[in-house]
Amino acid sequence: MKKTLLVAAFMVVPALSFAHDITIGVSWSNFQEERWKTDESAIQAALENLGAEYISADAQSSAAKQLTDVESLIANGADALIILAQDASAIGPAVQAAADEGIPVVGYDRLIEHPDAFYLTFDNKEVGRLQARAVFEAQPTGNYVFIKGSPSDPNADFLHEGQLEVLQAAMQAGDIKNVGEAYTDSWLPANAQRNMEQILTSNNNEVDAVVASNDGTAGGVVAALSAQGMDGVIPVSGQDGDHAALNRIALGSQTVSVWKDSRELGKAAANIAYMMASGTPMADVPGSSLWANGSGGAEMTSLFLDPIPITRDNLDVVIDAGWVSRDVVCQGVAAGQAAVCD
Repeated sequence: MKKTLLVAAFMVVPALSFAHDITIGVSWSNFQEERWKTDESAIQAALENLGAEYISADAQSSAAKQLTDVESLIANGADALIILAQDASAIGPAVQAAADEGIPVVGYDRLIEHPDAFYLTFDNKEVGRLQARAVFEAQPTGNYVFIKGSPSDPNADFLHEGQLEVLQAAMQAGDIKNVGEAYTDSWLPANAQRNMEQILTSNNNEVDAVVASNDGTAGGVVAALSAQGMDGVIPVSGQDGDHAALNRIALGSQTVSVWKDSRELGKAAANIAYMMASGTPMADVPGSSLWANGSGGAEMTSLFLDPIPITRDNLDVVIDAGWVSRDVVCQGVAAGQAAVCD
């Protein structure tokens, strides 16, 4: 698997080398999660720099609506599509429709297992490994809970595979016991909270650690723990660098958020879509490689970026990068709780 940290550095697209009448259509699964607005801003800024037009649609968490959204984007003149799939299997006909029209597709952040879709994301198995390592370092024994992502998103399983790579030996040795796991429909925090409440009840609150797969689900987990007076005691993982999660890390109720700088992901998506709309074959996109580890075994042209685990010890990384302000991270944090806030 080929990975890169500096998308902006290796992919400089000279705007003057192509025509300026390119339109990029973006189909979003939803905007309920904080990070997608950040991704959108990055895509818009990159396309503006390239002289391209941005059009978009919000599927509002509906796989059926996303199919009609893609049809509308094509009808409105999209020369390339960036698709954040609500349902990885249901989106297939829309990708095929685009391919039939000669319109290239970037599968954004979530796998769309179709040979005509360029797969752009972070290394999700590594995200899972980083989540599990941080929780395991904080709590190497005891009863573990796994709050997974949406069952319709292949990333949920990639993350869990990475988590188990780190924890399997301790589980086989009996040091760690899996006392509950659940998928989180649509990644909704409320669903994660409900799942966590049920697992706490079934285990009489005898839970020692929670591996949650993103910051939204981590927020639901922390809410369930807080209701039982257990927040700040049980290590909890997440990902995305959501502002609320970074504040929870400073407060001590969340252990780690694996940061995926979605500004770089959005910039990469815009550049790749622009290049392909301008005639660049997928295989010639700088930094790309072939990947075939999806459940269907389709050989995909792909590019993976590297994630960074953020804990109390390195909260300065996201602050210094301009991802979040110190005031947001340190809201309500007492003196001595987090070094970055002192």
